[in-house]
Amino acid sequence: SETGAKLFADQCAACHGDDGRGNRELGGPNLADGIWLHGASREAVAAQIANPRHGVMPAWEGRLDAVSLKMVAAYVHALGGGK
Repeated sequence: SETGAKLFADQCAACHGDDGRGNRELGGPNLADGIWLHGASREAVAAQIANPRHGVMPAWEGRLDAVSLKMVAAYVHALGGGK
């Protein structure tokens, strides 16, 4: 969605790149290669955004409201070729 894309650009692109292809130097993995580190469902992506399992990504739960979390999760899911 357009809202998810804007949220991604504003909050995620600094580490994951404008196109979602990542930046290893910053610890931002590629989100557009179809390889899911912590599950491929939208729910799994949303859970990783809200409370990351490890790495350098900050937790976004409490920073983004529930609707925004779902929108950016749907956008990221689409980047990786998710269905």
